[in-house]
Amino acid sequence: MFQPVKIAPSILSADFMNLQSDIELIERAGAGYVHVDVMDGHFVPNLTIGVPHVKQLKGITKLPLDVHLMISNPLVQLPWFIEAGADILTVHAEALEGQWLDRAVEMIHEGGAKACVALKPNTAVEALASVIDRLDMVLVMSVEPGFSGQGYIEGSEEKVASVAQMARDAGNYGMLIEVDGGIGVKTVERVCSAGADVIVCGNAVYAADDPAAALAEIEALGNAARLAAMS
Repeated sequence: MFQPVKIAPSILSADFMNLQSDIELIERAGAGYVHVDVMDGHFVPNLTIGVPHVKQLKGITKLPLDVHLMISNPLVQLPWFIEAGADILTVHAEALEGQWLDRAVEMIHEGGAKACVALKPNTAVEALASVIDRLDMVLVMSVEPGFSGQGYIEGSEEKVASVAQMARDAGNYGMLIEVDGGIGVKTVERVCSAGADVIVCGNAVYAADDPAAALAEIEALGNAARLAAMS
């Protein structure tokens, strides 16, 4: 069944001095989510925002908060972000081994949020094996996490296709696939043809002359690619 592609603009590329207006802009433009990049300076070299910001974001938008935790201690911090109002919480498979990844998914669901696991470009899809049947979403990184504005890593669409097949094999037909990194008008069709449902866009939206028009164009290209792949 066809389901429309949703765009999740990353506020890492927004104007932090005018963040509320930038979020209101994407909300009016039809964004599906607000993507919030949380970086701790340890798991990735960059340092961004944290729990207080998520709590305040919850108060200014009706869009679901898609919170991507690029942190080294997710089991400690998950309760904080759940309480702050995150709607989707993404943890990295590389930060959690074995039973701890299972526990993270359990904690997210117990807290009433949707659970997502992210994979770095060099991480095999097999890292999802123990949890794929229970995930609400998988995030395929098409750049190395840490900084906005990087170029798309060629071949990332193949990992998207592998994740899609893995979810089907596990009977998890409702699981979404999100892609983050270097996605814009030149790359969105590749990942959506492979099965991507949610597209994270940073500079492709916020650095555009007309962010609303850019969002609409990326979404339209993604939907056309999805439909073509199904025909």
